[in-house]
Amino acid sequence: MVKPLMFLPVVAFAVLAGGLGWVVIHRGTAEVPSAFQDRSAPAVRLGALGPEAPFTDATLRDGTVKLVNFWASWCPPCREEHAELMSLQANGVPVYGVDWKDQPTKAMDFLNDMGNPFTALGQDPKNEMGLDWGVAGVPETFVIDGDGKVLLHHSGPLTDDFIEDQIEPLLGGTSGNPGPDG
Repeated sequence: MVKPLMFLPVVAFAVLAGGLGWVVIHRGTAEVPSAFQDRSAPAVRLGALGPEAPFTDATLRDGTVKLVNFWASWCPPCREEHAELMSLQANGVPVYGVDWKDQPTKAMDFLNDMGNPFTALGQDPKNEMGLDWGVAGVPETFVIDGDGKVLLHHSGPLTDDFIEDQIEPLLGGTSGNPGPDG
């Protein structure tokens, strides 16, 4: 005879797994406390990806607010946020890409297929720059002011709501111009 209480652990596990799954899907992104918040961004250490030279430390201190986005071709959430990056680029926001722990040919195929939202980019195949910046996975995005200071660190794919609520105020709208402080 089967007792109904035998199914209680299975039902409890299913409810817990479903709840955690919902959280991951609907709330799986976060502003991440960063040791660099309101401090200078760590050094840029990138290899070339494609024909152009990678961006540099000087790029981060060029007087304009910008985004630095760590991404990879093998990363499903990076594909998910790609349209948001393309939209930011179309609105004049400088976005600098760091191809993280990826194969250069696959990264270039990704950009050729989906479009290239990056003002400049480079590769970090051994996670050297990622470690310096505290990157735990991709995608991760940093908002950097015109002096090279980290204003915001976001882990997970960018969404319309997050961009509107958290990033645009730092950009002074979607024009890519510095906000009220800069």
